[in-house]
Amino acid sequence: MQTIDLRGISCPTNFVKAKLALEDLDDGTAANILLDDGEPVKNVPRSLKADGHKLLGLKQSDEGHYILEIQKVEE
Repeated sequence: MQTIDLRGISCPTNFVKAKLALEDLDDGTAANILLDDGEPVKNVPRSLKADGHKLLGLKQSDEGHYILEIQKVEE
């Protein structure tokens, strides 16, 4: 599974980078997106879901960042 590290990248740039990274994946492929707490973990999952992708899970790591598991859905 591909990991997309967006820690340290602020909104809305992190959403744009996530969207571009998902474009490179085959439909139905899952990826982990690493996000910071605060606005990123609130906005990026919501925006990707609004784009039609499937949210598979969101959990906080021991280091404090969040891991968003998402499945690319054909656009």
